[in-house]
Parts: sequence; C-alpha cells; structure tokens
Amino acid sequence: MPLLTIMKRRARALLAVLAAFMLLPAPALAMRVSPMVIEMESRGTDATARIEVQNINPGNLAFETRVFRMEIAADGTITETPADEEFLVFPPQGVLPAGGRQVVRLQWLGPAEPDTSQAYYVSVEQLPVALEPSTVDSVAAQVQILYNMRALVVVAPPGAEPEVTATTVKQVNYQPPALPGATEQPPMQDGVEITLTNEGRRHAMMSNFSWQLVGKDKEGKWLRVDVSPEELNRAIGTGFVPAQGERVFRLPVPGFGPDPIELSFKQ
Repeated sequence: MPLLTIMKRRARALLAVLAAFMLLPAPALAMRVSPMVIEMESRGTDATARIEVQNINPGNLAFETRVFRMEIAADGTITETPADEEFLVFPPQGVLPAGGRQVVRLQWLGPAEPDTSQAYYVSVEQLPVALEPSTVDSVAAQVQILYNMRALVVVAPPGAEPEVTATTVKQVNYQPPALPGATEQPPMQDGVEITLTNEGRRHAMMSNFSWQLVGKDKEGKWLRVDVSPEELNRAIGTGFVPAQGERVFRLPVPGFGPDPIELSFKQ
C-alpha cells in the first residue's frame, strides 16, 4: 500500500478519535471570561494583565474574583492553595447588567525574581442575586445556578526559557476519562503515552507546537503521525509542563506497535 495512503488513513483515524472530545453539549453559561490563558512576567510591563468578564445572562450578574496557586503533578493532579495576597486584583467584585462587560486588572505582587515560573488560577465566581418574585411560585422555590470560570495565569522570571525533552514515548492501551454525565466507562483506547520533562526555569505550553510521532505500526511498517496544535488542544488542553517539572500525556493516536517512537516538536 502506498505510504501516502497509509499516512492519510492514520490521520483520518486520529481525527475521528479526537473529534469525540468535541461532542460534549455546550452549557448555557451566564458569563464569559477572556482570555482563558494568560502568561505574565514577574517585573516590567508584563507584570500586569487584564481579564474581561462579560454578562451573557438576561439579568444582573454579580461576581467576585479569587486567586489560587496551582501545583500540578506529572499525572495532571492539581493541588490548589489560596493566593489572593500574591496579586492586586481590581475590581475584586462587581455587578454587571445584561450584556455588560468589566475589565479586571491583575498586578503581580510576588517576588521580582522568582526561581521558576508559577501557575495560578484566577477564579471568577458568580454570586447569588435577589430574585424577582415568581408568578407561579414563591421566591424560595426558585433555583439559581451559579457559575465559576477560571483563567490560567502563569508568572515567569524575565528571560527564563523552557527546556523540554520527551523522556518516554510508547504505545499504550489506556482508559480514557468518562464524559460528563456518562454512566459507563468508555472502551479502552489504543494510543501513545508521552512523558515530557522540563529542566528550564520557565513553564511550557506544548500544545502551541505541532507534534510529529515517528515509529513502526503493529506490523513493523514505518509510520508517521503529525498532530496539529488544534488537535492537541482538544486532547490535552494547553499541554502545560511546569518549570523544572514533568507531565505525562496520553494521546488517542492508534496504530503504533511496541517499537521505539520518536517525538519531535515544530513551531
């Protein structure tokens, strides 16, 4: 079979699997927060940033902001610690009318020369507001759904750079996470497990790159799969690798056999 045909088939299989991550129903959110990812530096003009909160609800939207320091383990487990004192956030609270917008300004208050990058969540939490009396039932019977949206904020030392290498790349059969609301676990997935190690002082957002996987398929034939930044964002989010840390990612890329797999990154 021609090599180009094999590669096209592999690419179609990858796209079909990654498309499953897009089938989640979009909730009717009451607010919008942008941007969702912010990279800052510990001094200079980049020590400040802006987040815009928009009310897309028909009624008033009351909100407050909270900051949490985030430690992320190799398997993606996140430990959060309140860290409001490390930023000046203005305004910390607000009330927006329907369609209203508010710019929230962030100012880094931590050390000017931290050893490494540090990640935070800036949480924008909807607060309850007084409800209009219902024409059918009492106010007490009404229900409010309060939303909490989070922006990832990373503060890096000026001039620091990441140094990311792929220390392990191998074929695995793994259990994908269940979709929200699902009562059964999805079937086992044929894919690739990748361990990335960052020896630099700055974090890395690895889904900003294209990834190229080269190895052999289960029949011992040469196989190459290119994964675009868009596909990576759907599968692993930002691909965040902490400074002087490690992350393990699993990609739904079927077809590779037990032979060694090489991984390279392209801007």
